[in-house]
Amino acid sequence: MVHFGVEFATTFDTPIVSHVTEATRHQPFLAIVLKLDYDLIMQTCTELKLDKPDRHFEYQSISIQNMDDGIYRTMSRLLALEQEPEYLASLVPLIKKELVIRLLHGPHGTQLRHIASVGSPSNHILKIVTWMKKNFTETVGMNELAGQAHMSASSFRVHFKALTGSSPLQYMKNLRLQEAREQMLLNGLDATQASNLVGYESASQFSREYSRLFGLPPQKDIQRLRQY
Repeated sequence: MVHFGVEFATTFDTPIVSHVTEATRHQPFLAIVLKLDYDLIMQTCTELKLDKPDRHFEYQSISIQNMDDGIYRTMSRLLALEQEPEYLASLVPLIKKELVIRLLHGPHGTQLRHIASVGSPSNHILKIVTWMKKNFTETVGMNELAGQAHMSASSFRVHFKALTGSSPLQYMKNLRLQEAREQMLLNGLDATQASNLVGYESASQFSREYSRLFGLPPQKDIQRLRQY
């Protein structure tokens, strides 16, 4: 018996943490990750003549919805092609396009149409995000990041938030806090050690921002996670 789960769509590389809450040998958890091409999304929006999102729409880079039966059937057919490798090259592009069409017409549609209206992610912003993920422990100012992206500070802030749904400063904070959480959970670091490791100079500031992001202070949050 198959229990449908959720569809998790992200339109930009965003730091997240997830965990499986229920799985058994007889009912295992199955996750499928499929990367869709931005050009395909934009082309399909044009072909379907879909309107741009309302200007008051609040973009978020992550969209979570209950699994749709149509999406499930499409993904099942895509997986089944692994048993027929001779059809992969010709049928995978068609199935991916069907999947994009279903997503555009479903609950994720507004998020995807937003990306189509903005255009594919700026190479400059992508480079900055890549740099931030490798250097999140460093102290860096907005002007310096904007300079690396060859933009003014105001333009950089607008483009960054349009693509990530977050300000550059918040994005950097989230990277630090996610890494600190992982270090405490997996490597047994305490909050002070973790905060120092990811670049915080103030333990109290770390605790406040950690609680704001995860809903609990570091120690209580890690205790809760270890109960699963």
